[in-house]
Formats: sequence, structure tokens, C-alpha cells
Amino acid sequence: MPILEAAALEKSFGGNQVLRDISFEVNQGEVLSVIGPSGSGKSTLLRCVTLLETIDGGRIAYGDLTMAENNEAGRAVYSASPVLQQIRRRFGLVFQNFNLFPHFTVLRNLTEAPVRVLGTPRGEAEERALALLDKVGLSGRETAYPCELSGGQQQRVAIARALNMQPDILFFDEPTSALDPELTGEILKVIRGLADEHMTMVIVTHEMSFARDVSDRVLFMDGGVIVEQGDPRQVIEHPLNERTRAFLSRFHQE
Repeated sequence: MPILEAAALEKSFGGNQVLRDISFEVNQGEVLSVIGPSGSGKSTLLRCVTLLETIDGGRIAYGDLTMAENNEAGRAVYSASPVLQQIRRRFGLVFQNFNLFPHFTVLRNLTEAPVRVLGTPRGEAEERALALLDKVGLSGRETAYPCELSGGQQQRVAIARALNMQPDILFFDEPTSALDPELTGEILKVIRGLADEHMTMVIVTHEMSFARDVSDRVLFMDGGVIVEQGDPRQVIEHPLNERTRAFLSRFHQE
């Protein structure tokens, strides 16, 4: 059973349809990268499968839990609140702009949700948080505040925070877009390490080399549809669709 299943997703803002018949699955241990030009619907797709936006039609399920599915009229109806609460505990989301609590220390940023939402004993949450900070290369920074950290360090804290909720699947929405180029590498290194550990991930990214090297599968979106998907090297280095080739031509020239 896939960890995430999306089928025939439709989403419009007013008269602008931004997702059209989007279907895909993500299996245990798989890394899926979503690429495409700005405005293609990538971030909207991520927001829809993480309950930050509602779909108009289609079906979304996390394992045995259904988030939303069509009624007889073909409109998406969401499951009851207790089911959605269970689903929220199955995924983590790393935003573009870190979204850390500025008045909390690094350690409290990592432990607040496990303690308050999951009911994890504080000592256990802190022990796991310290191990995660070591994993992302920030051992010893647990008493720092976000303003005392670089953008790359803040994003690594955000990744550790998401991991401390022990999600089944982790979503990244262009995790390096707010960073200077020299800080991008440290974030990609952390994500590569998670991929090596077979963490299930969906990554919206403009880093083509990274998507090619770290992913098990790539989706190319344009105009709210999946234009092409498949093996990363095939899609990125030898795309079959003309629109994919046009988008990737700049990457191939670098």
C-alpha cells in the first residue's frame, strides 16, 4: 500500500485551474522530486496533499486513511476531523522560509510539537532532538535562537524539527530557494543523507542535478498537469516530451 496516493486531483483559484487530473503515488522509502517552471502548480500540489489547501475534486489517501474523495456529484469531500488529525501526524513539511518560532530556542523549536501534539515526554523529545541536531550538523546549538543562526542553519533546524515528529513521509517545498548559493550545499547534503537512510520524501525543487542524483522518480509539471514522469536520468537527461526538453535545455547547457 502506498504511503501517499493522489488520484485525479483538481484545484482552481477562481476561474484559474491550477491542477488538472493529477495522479501519482509515493511508496515506502521512495524519493520523488517534482520539477517544473514557476507557476506550474508544484507548490499548490504540495499544499493540497498537506492540508494547507483544499482540492476541488479527486482523492488523497495516506495509507489506510482517506483525506478526501469525490462524492456522487464529483466534488471532493474531506474526512472527519479526527481522521485528518491522524493524517497530519503522518507527514512533515519543510517550508521555503524556515518558519521557526523566533522566541524559542533551537531545542524548544524541536520539542514543542512532539510534547504538545504527540504527548511525548519532554525528556524523550529532547534526547531525540539532540540526536537530530547532531545528524544535521548543529550539535551544540540547542540553546541558540533562530536570529543567531544563518539561513542554512535555520533550515537544518527546520528539517530536524520535522523529523522529531517521526513522520512517515517528509515534504520539502523548494528548501533552498531562500538561501544564498553557498548555503544550498549544506541543505542538499542533509537531504541526501536522509535519502541514504531511505526516508520517504517528496521534494519540490529547482536543483536539477540534485533531483537527478537523489531521486527514485521525477515528475515534471507544467500548466497544472504532469507532463512527464519516470526515472530521473531519463526525464532530466533524455526527456521524451518537447515541453520537458525546452524547460531542461538551460540545465543541459550549464
